[in-house]
Amino acid sequence: MTVKSPSGPRCAALVGSYLSGKTSLMEAMLAAADAVPRKGTIKDGNTVGDSAQEARGRSMSTEVNIAAITYLDEEWALLDCPGSIELMQETLNALMVSDVAVIVVEPLVERAIAVAPLFKFLDDQAIPHMVFINKMDNAQADLRSVMEALQSVSDRPLVLRQVPIVEGDETTGYVDLVSERAYEYRPGEASKLVAIPEGEQDDEQIARQEMLESLADFDDTLLEALLEDTLPPTDEIYQHLTENLRADRIVPVFLGAAERDHGVRRLLKALRHETAESSVRAEALGIDPAGSETAATVFKTYHILHTGKLSVARIWRGTVADGETMNDERISGLHRLMGHQQSKAGKAGAGSVVALGRMDTVKTGDILTPSGKAPDGALPWPGPLHPVYAVAIHAGSRDDEVKMTGALARLMEEDPSLSLDHSPETREMVLWGQGEVQLLIAAEKLKNRFNLTVTTSRPRVPYKETIKKAVSQHARHKKQSGGHGQFGDVHVDIKPLPRGSGFSFDQSISGGSVPRQYIPSVESGVRDYLERGPLGFEVVDVSVTLTDGQYHAVDSSDMAFKNAGRMAMREGLPKCGPVLLEPILEVKVRTPGHYTANIQRLFSGRRGQILGFEPKEGWKGWDEVAAYLPQSEMFDMIVELRSLTQGVGSFDWRFDHLQELQGRLADEIVAAQSAA
Repeated sequence: MTVKSPSGPRCAALVGSYLSGKTSLMEAMLAAADAVPRKGTIKDGNTVGDSAQEARGRSMSTEVNIAAITYLDEEWALLDCPGSIELMQETLNALMVSDVAVIVVEPLVERAIAVAPLFKFLDDQAIPHMVFINKMDNAQADLRSVMEALQSVSDRPLVLRQVPIVEGDETTGYVDLVSERAYEYRPGEASKLVAIPEGEQDDEQIARQEMLESLADFDDTLLEALLEDTLPPTDEIYQHLTENLRADRIVPVFLGAAERDHGVRRLLKALRHETAESSVRAEALGIDPAGSETAATVFKTYHILHTGKLSVARIWRGTVADGETMNDERISGLHRLMGHQQSKAGKAGAGSVVALGRMDTVKTGDILTPSGKAPDGALPWPGPLHPVYAVAIHAGSRDDEVKMTGALARLMEEDPSLSLDHSPETREMVLWGQGEVQLLIAAEKLKNRFNLTVTTSRPRVPYKETIKKAVSQHARHKKQSGGHGQFGDVHVDIKPLPRGSGFSFDQSISGGSVPRQYIPSVESGVRDYLERGPLGFEVVDVSVTLTDGQYHAVDSSDMAFKNAGRMAMREGLPKCGPVLLEPILEVKVRTPGHYTANIQRLFSGRRGQILGFEPKEGWKGWDEVAAYLPQSEMFDMIVELRSLTQGVGSFDWRFDHLQELQGRLADEIVAAQSAA
């Protein structure tokens, strides 16, 4: 078995849940590679990543942070991804161009479920990944229980590569299960080779045998050797590990404590020796790395104050140069990134991660080529995450409304999971996203970057109203004010229609009692009134038929008959038994199976009608619960759902139907609308 040594720059994404220590790990990796003069800390606010004002203020990553290192003469791009579930779009986009992912987790059994969506995405996209169990300086960590919990959320077998050496209350080093060598941690330096402590030898042998048995599942020759009690040589074990990682068959697990530099160099060496070159990921994306035309994929967009738009791309083949034209856009500056610091580069080759300046029409997910044509066979970029939380957003002053819309367009380029919707029913600008924190960060960016102060509020629900009885109504609009007057006289039949029919207008005029040219004006007046009916909402599922009327040869006009039509509706609809309609959504929640009962209670507490639940297709141990839910109950549902599911539950939704609402709640809604 021979594994090809990688060539060219490679890319690793650091992912994990909030507070797992990804940013601290990247700082430790930068320091170990001598890419920074001294390691920064989140506490001191001097890390390479998280330099944005919003990130500093929250002590959390709010966007992907990119850093370049050279380790043992090989180039790497490190992508430190946000841990907040609300900022998952940043993480998914970064993973799409990464050769390998390092899932950073805490040694806590209860936190394992938090990385389940990451494991699922990585498995679905066949992205090789490792686990780094961080904060292992806590000697109380139960490694075996943590491994079992992580395995429960991974379809790929986890392969432990180290066992900790514990002295008293402190983890002082580790035993490498491949080389069977022990090392003592030394902060800021490479670990020191020591003898395996006598008390650790039995645990090491058991763990090593489990590692070899996992590898034997993918190689019959190795399996036969183990059955014959023949141990393979060390270099052969490394080849098995490398080949299986690159094929995304196994998930190696490493241990450490990033803040104390424990295990960081061992992780770097594993990445260096076992991660495939960029051509493998290119092929997974349907891009032939041997193609003749330069190709690169944009995976992140920044709008930086005083700099402008930067499109961050991974180059798959060929060379990208400053001033070159790709996708009909001229590259105005080619940069390598270290956090938000940029260093100019004249050109970059396959495997590199670079930022391209001022490519105004280019967006995240675009494949860039000189011809502007995507390579044959290239797979489509995954669509943005479905929105689950919204706020109505208002500019501080009317003069800033256009500026706010333009600024939000830039934020949506940076994070495609944000979307803006102008609701014609409520006349509100509604900003959609993945949760309250994400939208608060967006508001902070508007202030910090664009000097825009905005306010947010709960979006209004687009209630409708309809009628339950039919009525015939006569209305006459007559006005005399000197000269020509106004005269329009109509008889209309108003009837309810089946739910979902909308509005229909017809006429059965005979004998020219209303001249044909005035009939559209009657319909226009009817439609005008239906925009706000007797309860204060748009009226739907109504049929209006013009049956008779009168006109005046001099005083009748389009405006007179429009007013007559509006008057007929204003006088007739209150007699038709108007009722309030509320929008009902079909909601499908995905959740780990042991939380399904919680979800059923959540729906019941929000006036939901549960339709049923079933195993979620393709998600081991997960359920999908479907229900009808009033839109008014959706506002903060994602907050409660995440609270009930350790942060991992989510949902999709779509409008399904309108449903009558009566009683005290309906009266309160109508009263609030009247007062608005």
